[in-house]
Amino acid sequence: MLNAPSQSFPTPGSQQRVASGGRSKVPLKQGRSLMDWIRLTKSGKDLTGLKGRLIEVTEEELRKHNRKDDCWICIRGLVYNVSPYMEYHPGGEEELMRAAGSDGTDLFDQVHRWVNYESMLKECLVGRMAVKPVVPRDCREEKKILNGKSSKLNLSDVCRILSSPIPRARLRTRLPRKGLGLQVYSYDWFQTDSSVTIAIYTKQKDISLDSIIIDNQDDSFRAETIIQDYSYLIHIRLSHEVQEDVSARIVENVGKIEIVLKKKENTSWKCLGHPLENHNSFIPRKDVGLHYRECQLISKEDVTHDTKLFCLKLPPSSHLQTPVGQHVYLKLTVTGAEIVKPYTPVSDSLFSEFKEPVLPNKQYMYFLIKIYPAGLFTPELDHLQIGDFVPISSPEGNFKISKFQELEDLFLLAAGTGLTPMVTILNFALTRVRSLRKVKLMFFNKTEDDIIWRSQLEKLAFKDKRFDVEFVLSAPTSEWTGKQGHISPALLSEFLKRNLDESKVFICICGPTPFTEQGVRLLHDLNFSKDEIHSFTA
Repeated sequence: MLNAPSQSFPTPGSQQRVASGGRSKVPLKQGRSLMDWIRLTKSGKDLTGLKGRLIEVTEEELRKHNRKDDCWICIRGLVYNVSPYMEYHPGGEEELMRAAGSDGTDLFDQVHRWVNYESMLKECLVGRMAVKPVVPRDCREEKKILNGKSSKLNLSDVCRILSSPIPRARLRTRLPRKGLGLQVYSYDWFQTDSSVTIAIYTKQKDISLDSIIIDNQDDSFRAETIIQDYSYLIHIRLSHEVQEDVSARIVENVGKIEIVLKKKENTSWKCLGHPLENHNSFIPRKDVGLHYRECQLISKEDVTHDTKLFCLKLPPSSHLQTPVGQHVYLKLTVTGAEIVKPYTPVSDSLFSEFKEPVLPNKQYMYFLIKIYPAGLFTPELDHLQIGDFVPISSPEGNFKISKFQELEDLFLLAAGTGLTPMVTILNFALTRVRSLRKVKLMFFNKTEDDIIWRSQLEKLAFKDKRFDVEFVLSAPTSEWTGKQGHISPALLSEFLKRNLDESKVFICICGPTPFTEQGVRLLHDLNFSKDEIHSFTA
């Protein structure tokens, strides 16, 4: 399906494939870059074949357009003629043809649901799917029980119930749990003269603050609690205005989250508010959709000759902490099109990660970003002025912290800005994994000037004897006395030595796609299992 326009696209003549079983990238012809596609969409050329008309498309009509030169795809009820986009798609024509003449929503969501396809394909819009009107089953057959009596539930009843205020009583929803049948999750709220507290009962004793994402903006209060691969949502329009500041805390060992809102006026609330979309629901995370909030650029400073540290401030009405090994998406409008790109948040310095205690409710997010002068996204990001705003998404990622249980040897392989996910992994491993004996980082760069946070890494190795770092350069000067070359069997064989023959080992690798692919292949050749390897895509 549509590949992310913000990813590092393969250059003409190159071949890239994702090492961790994700989507593939194929060579693109000269003149088929994202910028070329944007120029084509702005050229005024008819890309739909309908001369500007929008039509209703029946399922029968959609099925007819299933060829490469006549390919229509439906995504969330909108139908696009993607034939003109075929040669510009980094995932290749075959990927698009998988959904030819059909509804490709599920396939799209599996690969890159965060892509703004409406912006990318707006000039390819054919129209909407024709939908037959259906009377909701609830309005036709369902009964309701009121004071022990049954009565028919009509349309006006449904509308009244959906728009009614949320009373103070505890609200529950039944949530599917694999192997555990149904389990009840609930929330409650209570108030004082100056505040309102929303309590979410998750029954997960090991829940942490990075499991809750809160946003109160545009007359919408939204709290998303992440539980494994599911999200429990509270989504309401509050009955009264509150101050901007929002805070969250965890009641340990009972799985309760408390969200505190400060009232603007010392009035008594009769209800919490009115339900909005997906309120009090428990759904797969992939079906939730990415939620963005506007973050303000506070500072940017040089780290290397082409890498900068960007500091962005979250709104005071938001709470967001990125879990270890996960990333967020930054979104910019470039030449009229919305472009997004994934980045892993770090801290303002390597050592600030190791300060104790770790403070909750962090309002700042830091990103180490390499600026590509000929790129599309990073120059635009670099041109932002202090005080400008950048939309940042909720976190995503498939990294499992459970891999660290009883871990003894941790090996990190990074190239360039592939260091960024390793920063939080280093922090977690050295401060939280009691069984850990050794952490080794092999950091690949082109020259010494390219090494990010070199002095900090060396100081950490001196400070904590469990940590060791090795720098490998592919284009060193004659004065360089360290290791050199590219990732290879010889380098890895020497680097990946277990403390004990049967010690539990885990390996993380991140860098440009060719680096990651080659590294994973070599690790398998060295008899490391799939469960012992996690590859990030940079």
